[in-house]
Amino acid sequence: MTLYLMCFFLFLVGVYGAITKRDLIKIILAIGIMGYSVNLFLVLIAYRSGALAPILKEGISVPMVDPIPQALVLTSIVIELGITALMAALAIRIYEKYDTLDITKIRRLKG
Repeated sequence: MTLYLMCFFLFLVGVYGAITKRDLIKIILAIGIMGYSVNLFLVLIAYRSGALAPILKEGISVPMVDPIPQALVLTSIVIELGITALMAALAIRIYEKYDTLDITKIRRLKG
């Protein structure tokens, strides 16, 4: 149970960073932390204590982990990589145009 709470705490750290920080790079990192916490949560859900593989013969017991959440996490990692690359590209273009990454100054410039 504590691992689930740690995942939730890590997600809250990401939300706090995304809401309160003014620097675009810090916001991108906070969104990445939120994604990592969701991936960790999915991996934790996949583990079942005492679970056995259902397709083996009688009398053979092999511990297993559900492969579906693992496949979802792999897909999620690829999607997060694309989103992070897009956010980084937008941050670079914003920096080229406004010469700052501070979102409060960018809002004031409007142009």
